[in-house]
Amino acid sequence: MPIRKISADDLKALLAEPKEYAFLDVREHGQYGEGHPFLSVNAPYSIIETCAPLLVPCFETLCILMDAGDGVADLVHARMVEMGYANLVVLNGGAPAWAEAGYTLFKGVNVISKSFGELVEHFCETPSISAEDLHEMQQHNMPVMILDGRSPKEFQKMSLPGAMSCPNAELAYRLPELLSDQNTPVVINCAGRTRSIIGAQSLRYLGLKNPVLALRNGTQGWRLSGFDLCHGEVPQALPVLSADAEQLANSRAEKLIAQFGLKKVTPVQLQTMLDNKLRTTFLFDVRTEEEYLKAHWAGARHAPGGQLVQATDEFLGTRQAQVVLSDDLGLRAAGTAIWLKGMGHDVFVLEADARKGDERGAEIKPSVTLTKEIPLRDVAQSILQGAQLFDASRGMAYRKAHIESAEWVNRANLTKVEDKKSPIIVIGQSTDLVYGVMQRLTELGAEDVAGCVGTPESWRDTGYQVIATPYTPTERECIDFLFFVHDRHDDNLEAARQYLAWELNLLSQLDEQERSVLKPLVASELESMCHEAGN
Repeated sequence: MPIRKISADDLKALLAEPKEYAFLDVREHGQYGEGHPFLSVNAPYSIIETCAPLLVPCFETLCILMDAGDGVADLVHARMVEMGYANLVVLNGGAPAWAEAGYTLFKGVNVISKSFGELVEHFCETPSISAEDLHEMQQHNMPVMILDGRSPKEFQKMSLPGAMSCPNAELAYRLPELLSDQNTPVVINCAGRTRSIIGAQSLRYLGLKNPVLALRNGTQGWRLSGFDLCHGEVPQALPVLSADAEQLANSRAEKLIAQFGLKKVTPVQLQTMLDNKLRTTFLFDVRTEEEYLKAHWAGARHAPGGQLVQATDEFLGTRQAQVVLSDDLGLRAAGTAIWLKGMGHDVFVLEADARKGDERGAEIKPSVTLTKEIPLRDVAQSILQGAQLFDASRGMAYRKAHIESAEWVNRANLTKVEDKKSPIIVIGQSTDLVYGVMQRLTELGAEDVAGCVGTPESWRDTGYQVIATPYTPTERECIDFLFFVHDRHDDNLEAARQYLAWELNLLSQLDEQERSVLKPLVASELESMCHEAGN
């Protein structure tokens, strides 16, 4: 299929049109994080076969591919055509051309969600509390409930003293079982700013009489104020709702749906939407993983509501798509829908109890199969006979542990094969990555390529010498890892300062078109109740 090209100016105009598109930055994650257009999502060439179907499930969607001006988008174009995508266009000149046209390349990840969080705080005047004031409350044994709105895994890495893990989408749902009085202040925290703001504002939208506050700058702000964090705390099990709490959740859901003008859809209507192959419909179950595994609506992907709002670019690759949210009583779906709608998505709440769904177990995701495999025990003999050994693992994983004779490679950096007849073995810790390198080597003319997926432990157990190379690949070579303030949660306080400054500066970088995407919803009656509750 011939490759259609589009200029940066024409693409900028296209992004403002009310039709479906997916703006895919096909560079590796580190490159993407160093600077990308506001409405782009990362779909790395290294794993395009498995990430594209999740981000862009409809093969008729217009997909704009952007690289670093190095031809990688053309390679992705060929792969996606083979996968069945029928409407592809490549940004002429890639990311450099976008910048040369005068458009911003945004540093970091989850930029839309984080920009939206800053706007919500400004628009809703979400009250916050400083680390110093919260610490003083604790020192004086003043009543306060601290709820950490991040994922349980993040909570376990580091948390505030006295905090309880309760991911953002669970806050309104579980709070009746956690808090019995109407006077105790409730503080929502995350690691930085976004989920603290969104979590606190979500509770304020319920019209609670309790003071609800966001912890300013989260755990990073706590450390920057000189206070210690807890590490390794096991998240407490979330409470099961009583019959009264379930009834309250249902009534609150209906109230939010009415006040924010949210759309509902029946299972029959949902099926009609899913059957339309010319329009994208995402179906997400926003409950906890435990609940999802027990039962969920057929075809639903698992996306905890708090994470879906925090990282929309990791779940939704298609703009202007239909997004249907599933849960049990409607409250978690409605609470999530408020924020997704505010970020410009066409959102629906599914009128069905996911607990009665027909499917069980983990989500079935796209997968690839290696065309030729070699047992790990046979790799050493092949090397002795002249085979070349490549390691397709992530760059930072290679730094930590790899077989001594293995050379690190990334699919995007492969441009030629020196000896096309000699055997090549590609090892790695991910089938997706090994597959991608094997495919590219074969495309370049290598005649004998085999793959072997394993772990450093399996390599050692089989007798291979496993070593670490802390500076190989170099930062410049390690294009699949974002080094920008990557150690802010490992007590690098300067990195934490840089990160918070970056977050606070996002809104000032938006142009008129980008800013118009973000529109926090208004519920006048409820908002007045929130302000009254805060007084």
